[in-house]
Amino acid sequence: MATTYDLFINNERVRTGNQEYFPAVNPYTREEWASVPQASAAQVADAIAAARHAYDTVWSKTSGYDRAKLLHRLADILDANAERMAIMETTDNGKVIRETYSQMGFAARAYRFFAGCADKIFGDTIPLDQRNVFDFTRREPVGVAVLITAWNSPMGLLSNKLAPALAAGNCVVIKPSEHASVTTLEFANFIKEAGFPPGVVNVVTGDYRAGQALLTSGRVDRVSFTGSPAVGRQIAADAGKALVPVTLELGGKSPNIIFDDADLDRAVVGALAGIFAATGQTCIAGSRLLVQRGVSKHVSERLVERARKIKLGNPLDKSTEMGTAANEPQFKRILGSIDNAVKEGATLACGGKAATGENLANGFFIEPTIFTDVRNSMTLAQEEVFGPVLSIIPFDTEEEAISIANDTKYGLASGVWTTNLSRALRMSRAIHAGTVWVNTYRAASVMAPFGGFKDSGYGKERGVIAMEEFLQTKNVMIDFSDEERDPFAIKV
Repeated sequence: MATTYDLFINNERVRTGNQEYFPAVNPYTREEWASVPQASAAQVADAIAAARHAYDTVWSKTSGYDRAKLLHRLADILDANAERMAIMETTDNGKVIRETYSQMGFAARAYRFFAGCADKIFGDTIPLDQRNVFDFTRREPVGVAVLITAWNSPMGLLSNKLAPALAAGNCVVIKPSEHASVTTLEFANFIKEAGFPPGVVNVVTGDYRAGQALLTSGRVDRVSFTGSPAVGRQIAADAGKALVPVTLELGGKSPNIIFDDADLDRAVVGALAGIFAATGQTCIAGSRLLVQRGVSKHVSERLVERARKIKLGNPLDKSTEMGTAANEPQFKRILGSIDNAVKEGATLACGGKAATGENLANGFFIEPTIFTDVRNSMTLAQEEVFGPVLSIIPFDTEEEAISIANDTKYGLASGVWTTNLSRALRMSRAIHAGTVWVNTYRAASVMAPFGGFKDSGYGKERGVIAMEEFLQTKNVMIDFSDEERDPFAIKV
């Protein structure tokens, strides 16, 4: 029996008599396993009103110390439920269980890290050039924030936003992707269990109608979105009409660059992890592998050999190395990109079609796919596939590698494999991307800032700097002189 979920508003489960629902489909079995509510415009308005009331009456008056205690409790509850939540997330989006379980731990770490920031929000005193004037700044929460997450890593992506938003003193309305909403609705139970006041955290689910109602309400103070550049542009436009600032974490076409002096054993493993982990359904996927020509053939052959051995299967099986596409529309988009690459003249070295087999049930599986002879001008090298599809592009010189790496509208992540420290430093300066990994790929820390350039978005998540996305600065100027002043004189 499919579980039916309800919205979470003001610490209560909410539904109307004519509540609309849509199915959550397991991408491994293609069976409906849960029923998710489609929030109406009125329910979205109720969630915003609950957040606003909680902010005005309770949360804005709650000390950083007390906010931190609640965040620590939330992390403890998530840790205690990590295995159950990982199973649910894998069932919802097809990502392998060992990764979703790891992401639960990562999310709990984020809540603990930002709990440590909650009581360390400082202003400045400013020595003005006027006598007898004391000037200082206050760092204050923005108020009510809307957090919109994607389907590929619901709990991990949510922690990037929710942890700093709450630590900074904001109330929130969360809208997860309609393709993977269940773990966010389950997580709402932890909010109440941890003791957060009603209205501080609210969850509404549904398609673009729910998102549009949030963005056009005119009653929110900040929007943070993770998803595609196309949707990000629309969100920025909608929020801009109300002059609401936006943080955007969007797509990528990240270059992973192997020089001929690299430790090739490590580089091959890094290249594999960069694209086939998470079935390539991650914004930081190293989907463009740039390999120096002298080792290109050797690296390509090793990658093809290992890719053919990647174990596909039930994502809940801990031995499975690669799971499914997260949903049917994404499954079809990936296969369409593969077909187009063949038409453009790229050489298909392995994979290239839907995977079938006895242990694959009826899942949305795609073979690990590698293309060689790829030109950076090809659609395959310029457009995000968001699937297990690797483009191998040869280069000759360091300057050529930089030129190819930066020849993209994206700028989210990148990798450099070399044993030359000087080259590593030159490349880290020259590449136009928000993250540069050297001799590693897809590494993450809640303490390290994350965010992109160009069409990969703007603003930062993770790290202390993420707090800035949810704070605003107020200046206070106090004249403590006892002099009489001309009321019409400009005070400078």
